[in-house]
Order: sequence, then structure tokens, then C-alpha cells
Amino acid sequence: MRLKHQLLLILPLLGLVLSGFALKDTLRTMKNDSFAPGEVLQYKVHYGIINAGEATINVSSNLQRINNRPCYLTTVSGKTTGSFDFFHRIRDTWSSFIDTSTMQPLRFHRNIEEGSYKRKETTDFDHARNVVVVNDSRDKEKNQVYKVPDNVQDMVSGFYYLRTLDLDSYKPGQTLKMSGFLGDEVFDMTVTYKGVTTVDTKAGKIRAHRLTPKMPSNKLFKGEDAISVYFSNDENKAPVLFEAEMFVGSVKVNLYKYSGLKSRLNLVK
Repeated sequence: MRLKHQLLLILPLLGLVLSGFALKDTLRTMKNDSFAPGEVLQYKVHYGIINAGEATINVSSNLQRINNRPCYLTTVSGKTTGSFDFFHRIRDTWSSFIDTSTMQPLRFHRNIEEGSYKRKETTDFDHARNVVVVNDSRDKEKNQVYKVPDNVQDMVSGFYYLRTLDLDSYKPGQTLKMSGFLGDEVFDMTVTYKGVTTVDTKAGKIRAHRLTPKMPSNKLFKGEDAISVYFSNDENKAPVLFEAEMFVGSVKVNLYKYSGLKSRLNLVK
């Protein structure tokens, strides 16, 4: 059951490793021409040839307000299917309220249901003071405060921030430094830009930017470049495919359905 648990968490893990491209100016302003309210991306999770689960990434059709700031409400949800659902049922949801002007997260929710394990957590970001306040349903002491670096991201907002960057300006081999926060920990990682390639997804063949986060030595992933993330090579820069090479086999999170994109997806005919 432990292995199945890990495999079905591949999408949020990829979100975590991409969640933070830091800039120096705390009061930054970011232009977003890539996504809009109402976007929905749906994925199949495959372990080898087995369909193990499904995931959805979406932007709420209505803007929200946190601390009187307009925000995109973005959500990643994942669940097991078929035999995986029978042996170890997973229903996980991660939501981020992202400031529309700065692309910084203002609030992050985690709702975890994995077998008998349950956890609810809310993280509020104060970028002016570089602190976060965490309320975790498992802890008796509520509202834990942690120091964080400038422009820290959560595991969902990092994807959307990355989509606002001009990936066409990067050269193969160029690296991106990242900083993020999850639970009670600040993490740092480096992502390498690998160039543009054509990937075969269930939604069709798509021209996409490939990025690989450098993975620390571990017993789950095979090598430093074990994970590849592909963003469509068009104005959307939508995440269309995730691949992970593990010691026990390969995992793919594969786009199969989408709606509400701002621009036409760069499909290869």
C-alpha cells in the first residue's frame, strides 16, 4: 500500500518541486497573459500500463478576495481509480489563492484523505513581513508562525507563476532557482530548462517546453533528473505531461481533456 500511496501523490509532488521561482523585489508586479478564470485541465495517472488515478487542475470561474486583494482560486485535486481505489482510497485537494497582480500566494489549503489518514491545513502568507501562519488540524497548538524568504510560493501557485514567465527566452541548460513552503518547511531547488520537444498526450501531440527539477538522493526516484515536466509551447504554457522514472517503474500524469484555455493549444497535426 505504501508504494501505491507514493505513486498517486506524484502530481502534488511535482507541484511541490516546481513551486517557487523567487525574485528579489518583494513588491513585484507580474503580467499574466497565459491563463484566466474558468480554465480546467484533466489528467490520467498511469503506472506503467495501469490507469491508477485521475487529477484535475483548475482556476475558479470567479475571482476571490483575500485581505482585500483580488485572487485567482486555483485547485489541484487527485484521486485513485479502479483497483488502486479499492486497496488504498485517496481523495486529496490542494487550493491556492494567488494575487492577480503579484502571482504570490495569499492563502493555501490542503485537504488530505488517504485511507484512514486525514489532514486539513491552512497556510496564510504575509509577504510584507516574510512570514506564514499555519493552522494544522493534527496539531493541538494552532497558528504556528514561520519565517520565509521573499516571494515564496506554495505547491500550487508555483505552477501558475511559472506560466507567466517567458520560457521562449530560456536556453537549454539554463537553470531556475526556486524557493517554496509546505507544512512547516522552506525548501529550495534548482530546475533546468531542457528545450522544446513534441510530447504524445491523450489530448494529442503537443509542442512543449521540458523542465527537470534536480532531485536529491532518495529511494523513490531514479537519478537527479528523474522528473520531467512539460508546458505547452504556446501562450497558455499549460502543464500537459509529467513523467517520473522511479526505481519500481515509470509514472506518467497525462493531459486528456481541457477547457477554458486563453489561447489555442499548440497541437501537432
